[in-house]
Amino acid sequence: MASVTLRGVKKSFQDTEILHGVDIFIPEGSFTVLVGPSGCGKSTLLRMLAGLEEVTAGEIFIGDRCVNNMQPKERDIAMVFQNYALYPHMTVRENMAFSLKLAKADKADSLKRVQRASEILGLTELLERYPRQLSGGQRQRVAMGRAIVRDPQVFLFDEPLSNLDAKLRVQMRTEIKSLHQRLKTTSVYVTHDQIEAMTMGDQIVVMRDGIVEQVGGPLDLYENPVNTFVAGFIGSPAMNMLPGTLVHGNGGTDIELSDGARFRVREAIVGEEGQAVLFGTRPEHLSIDDDGPLKVVVNVIEPTGADTFVACMHNGTEMTIVFHQRVDLVPEQTLRLRPDISKTHLFDARSGLVIK
Repeated sequence: MASVTLRGVKKSFQDTEILHGVDIFIPEGSFTVLVGPSGCGKSTLLRMLAGLEEVTAGEIFIGDRCVNNMQPKERDIAMVFQNYALYPHMTVRENMAFSLKLAKADKADSLKRVQRASEILGLTELLERYPRQLSGGQRQRVAMGRAIVRDPQVFLFDEPLSNLDAKLRVQMRTEIKSLHQRLKTTSVYVTHDQIEAMTMGDQIVVMRDGIVEQVGGPLDLYENPVNTFVAGFIGSPAMNMLPGTLVHGNGGTDIELSDGARFRVREAIVGEEGQAVLFGTRPEHLSIDDDGPLKVVVNVIEPTGADTFVACMHNGTEMTIVFHQRVDLVPEQTLRLRPDISKTHLFDARSGLVIK
């Protein structure tokens, strides 16, 4: 296994720049997830790592080797695709061994590697079947097995679970994470699903429009987003954002919301009097309190079993509350809420950057 380093990486298609100078360090043995909305450049970045797209500018290192001018087969990587990319006329065993056959590997060693990978992935009983005889989850395991037998320095996953149903996605998510814990191979995983990113990655790279917005551990990004994009993208349901202005006085800082409600948010923060801000609070950090500063009207109640999601409105702004118990509420009901101030966030309304 090896670390992966990207330094000032850019990618352009004719006159359109897709990646705008990306700098990322992926530690050896880590499971790093590239996450962001469709079109942000994450799959393009993965294909550049694999050698399937040329680098317009910048450098990519795998270990201490600059791989910009290396062919994919020289990079010692293995890629798992979204559509499995299995050969339909080959059995599971033949699909898994095909890359070793191309590399003219020793036949006995190839058999041993295929057997080991099939045992790890629970494919031993399926080795003589063809892809058409397998379920979607089994095909994905075969695609992963084909990558494992190569024993690469880096695994690359390009949205491998997006073709699976919801229940199977959860199961495969666990299997891929368990596989990484056993093999310890450096892995780079692309997804647009932030739940996958949060549950699988030990490092998350949040991307938007070809730039890196923030890099960090799952909980670090969740608890300390650097801007409104990361705050809104990481976490489900998303963070609530209420417009307001800063008011200084009495040794601290208040926020005045759009409906005139005013309450203390910090003892002192860096911000100008009257500055337009967004007051951010996670849905689970709100509680019902008859004296609470937030007055909302209930729209929809969504019981999920363990939790109850409540969609409501605060002076024209949509909000979501998550209760970890059953609540007796009805649409059009008016509630008073109190946020946990120790877990709230303030962002500058113009730049979107966090206010410390």
